[in-house]
Amino acid sequence: MKFVDEAEITVEAGKGGNGCLSFLRQKFIDRGGPDGGDGGDGGSVVLVADPNLNTLVDFRFQPRYRAESGKNGGQNNCSGLGGDDLVVRVPVGTSVYEADTQELMGDLLHAGQRLLVAKGGVHGLGNARFKSSVNRSPRKITPGKPGEVRQLQLQLKLVADVGLLGLPNAGKSSLIAAVSAARPKVADYPFTTLVPNLGVVSVGEESSFVMADIPGLIEGASEGAGLGIRFLKHLARTRVLLHLVDVAPPDGGDPVAAAKVIMQELEQFSPALSTRERWLVLNKMDLLPKEEHKALRSRIVKALKWKGKVFCISAADRSGTRELCEALMEAVADQKRQLLEDDDYRMQEQKSQEQMEYEIRQSITRARALWRERNNKDAGEDEDDDNFDVDVEYVRD
Repeated sequence: MKFVDEAEITVEAGKGGNGCLSFLRQKFIDRGGPDGGDGGDGGSVVLVADPNLNTLVDFRFQPRYRAESGKNGGQNNCSGLGGDDLVVRVPVGTSVYEADTQELMGDLLHAGQRLLVAKGGVHGLGNARFKSSVNRSPRKITPGKPGEVRQLQLQLKLVADVGLLGLPNAGKSSLIAAVSAARPKVADYPFTTLVPNLGVVSVGEESSFVMADIPGLIEGASEGAGLGIRFLKHLARTRVLLHLVDVAPPDGGDPVAAAKVIMQELEQFSPALSTRERWLVLNKMDLLPKEEHKALRSRIVKALKWKGKVFCISAADRSGTRELCEALMEAVADQKRQLLEDDDYRMQEQKSQEQMEYEIRQSITRARALWRERNNKDAGEDEDDDNFDVDVEYVRD
């Protein structure tokens, strides 16, 4: 199954049925009067979050959805049958935007959550509705109203508690493989990860969180270098970001310079996202002598002027990963508790999410414009077509 995280679709609600013009005509009943019934309401289009879906690829092959129209009214005051609503299943974590205005219509963050995106047309009235003391035989009816037609943009943002970011080969895939049942591709060359991976990290009984690994960033990613910034939006709904730094890069590079590249790209992509809680994780410590660990950590923290939490681990031999996961579980649980109990915190988080969504859309639009300009691509072509035959799964030990 291809991994596609953006798609545009057209949804059309059903038209309301017309009212009926009819007069009662039965033997032995003189001047039976009007008996035209009302039409039925048109069906609406509703999106529903389905946890069994994890990509928007189906919408690339079927971009148009139309609900059933209402039936016309009938004789003997019979109302027309209403059109059935059309329920369209989308993955959990899908954001729905009005394509023309880029206005956010809603986020589908929970399994079974529903969002009305196109309302069905109202039914027309039959002539029986217009009978009065001064108009005994009305010949007036009203037609059914057309249903709403909308052009929608769907964006899938993976729902995860913890997000990993860093340069290629920083060890993100190795970490998620070490602490969860996820088995992403791990190799000694850059860009082994081409699409996001998810893993469920279990920490004791009934305690777990979801970790997301996205493809690595390189300098100039905000301008389309490497895989660009298209996958950074999947970190928007995370609660904690882990900034992985390779302390012993094979090219002999400076870990501090590598960390600064990621910080700069994150800031350019979304200032709001860059202010989210972020922990520094120094990976591949097993490649250095133990007596050098403390000095290296101090040098990196001092050079980056880092004020947040710092962890030293080795994803290869899993040293330090248990302590990291326990700290993450505590932080995630604490944030969830605050969202439930603290109204001010919840309001602040909502404002932060709205600002983040705005900045992400602006950054992606800017990056696409740069990409088209560099590649001489027509604006009408689909520049976001994915060609990766992969699947994204939540996996648990």
